[in-house]
Amino acid sequence: MTILTRAAYAEPGTALNFKTGTWRVQKPVHQHTPAPCHIACPAGEDAQAYIAQVQAGNLQAAWETLVSVNPLPAITGRVCPHFCESACNRKDLDEAIAIHAIERFLGDEAMNQNWAYPVSEPAADAPEIAIVGAGPAGLSAAYHLLRAGYRSVIFDENPEAGGTLRSALPPYRLPRSVLELEIQRLLDLPGIRFEPLTKLGRDISLDELKNNYPAVFIGVGAQKAQEWSIDGATPSDLHSGLDLIREWVSIGTLPTPKSVAVVGAGNTAVDLSRIMKRAGVEEVHLISHKPIPGPGIPASEAMPAIPREVHEALEEGVHIHEYRGIRRLILRGEKVTGVELVHMKKLKQPNGRLRRVAFSGTETILNVEQVIPAIGQVMEHNGLESILEAGLSHFDTDEWGHILNQSNAYKTCFSGGDARYGSGTVTEAVGDARRAAIAIAAMLEDKNLPATPKAEPLSFSQLNLNYYAQASRIAEPALPVAEREEESEITRSLDLVSINKEAKRCFSCGNCLACDNCWTLCPDSAVLKTRDVAFDGSQYVFDYDYCKGCGLCAEECPCGYISMQEDL
Repeated sequence: MTILTRAAYAEPGTALNFKTGTWRVQKPVHQHTPAPCHIACPAGEDAQAYIAQVQAGNLQAAWETLVSVNPLPAITGRVCPHFCESACNRKDLDEAIAIHAIERFLGDEAMNQNWAYPVSEPAADAPEIAIVGAGPAGLSAAYHLLRAGYRSVIFDENPEAGGTLRSALPPYRLPRSVLELEIQRLLDLPGIRFEPLTKLGRDISLDELKNNYPAVFIGVGAQKAQEWSIDGATPSDLHSGLDLIREWVSIGTLPTPKSVAVVGAGNTAVDLSRIMKRAGVEEVHLISHKPIPGPGIPASEAMPAIPREVHEALEEGVHIHEYRGIRRLILRGEKVTGVELVHMKKLKQPNGRLRRVAFSGTETILNVEQVIPAIGQVMEHNGLESILEAGLSHFDTDEWGHILNQSNAYKTCFSGGDARYGSGTVTEAVGDARRAAIAIAAMLEDKNLPATPKAEPLSFSQLNLNYYAQASRIAEPALPVAEREEESEITRSLDLVSINKEAKRCFSCGNCLACDNCWTLCPDSAVLKTRDVAFDGSQYVFDYDYCKGCGLCAEECPCGYISMQEDL
């Protein structure tokens, strides 16, 4: 019989006989919560996941994580509006993570190092899917079908792939060397076949494709400018913004009046304004119903163009007239000599909705020699008449790209990108195509589509900011205004040192940071740490036999990865 002195003592191991976890009424659990950047990305990129691999020094693994969703990171890292950064929790502490710069760096590094896409060659008898359009949607669809084990053939009316990436994005935003190399790496993958100079409605018909292939993906984009007039009046020299950009990209010249007004607020309008300055137009005015992006301006209300591009346009001498619309054209014969501008602002209507209205008495005259609308594009109907209802400017689809058409004859047809209602950016096109590829594979394999429950991202208030120091965002180097030419890329890539520094600013929202707080701070040593090195929380194990449920681990978790749940 063991005799205890008044001071008491315990034999080795006897403390483990008292399982204090039986007192517990709540217990800690690891709970992965999506980061807001992940939820906000139309392509579905999990920026937190690949940034964590950058932090660990695994650059190729980071790129492979990225391209499991988006096969064009060098391109999207340059031209995407960066929805992820608008949602980034870090912006509420100091500045958002430069996610696009990290994405761009990984895309460039993959091309420089010739990293192979993580795909396998499909079986020789794998079904071949028809894809119409070799823009970002068509290329992404082919890639994701290949990942699912299917072959594809991409038809395009142009001699080269790329769609509007090639025809309508100026080289100072997207260098042709980057565009051509990243696209060619995709087209070189086994199982993807490219058929150029093949136009839908001329060389092939939709019915032929539908009859000869088990599924058809339509990613023809929006190539036709929306009609524009002011109370029915149009100048004799009316050109659309997109057509002029294409002319400049392909030929290198543009008409150069002394002054011009560009109507619009998106990237096309901003690109055209900057191109006109480069072409030699002395005065370039951009007329926008929406305000210039900046502090205090909600992203949903600001000009939809990429904010960096807007501010570079201002640096280059473009005059932006925000909150303005054109009330009438001032014509001499059929030639424009000026426009009457009016102040525009959103007001609540009797039905409760907000509508932008003109304020009488705020009219001003702007003397210009040309007006160019850049107000968006719609899809051409050539070859698609049998599936599109009269007057429809885009395909109406569900979230998986199924075309919502009353005829069952087109149930094997899918769409994405600018041709799909609601899309409009390269990133949205990539995401549309990925989901459509999943739906095509599910249809051909007679499987149910995966459930897509609405996930709530981790909020800023759920972070423990005591563990994060303020750190300014690293600015990407840019060419001085005097050195900005037609072909030179203006914004330059960050180097590896800067990328690593920027990656370390990530909060790791809703995901394990491997900080050891739970392990070191548990008063009962009820958090065990394995010998394995991991960054998903799996190296930490809760020993519920001895966890009293105090909640200290959850309270001190910097990134909201541990939550307390009722333990009955």
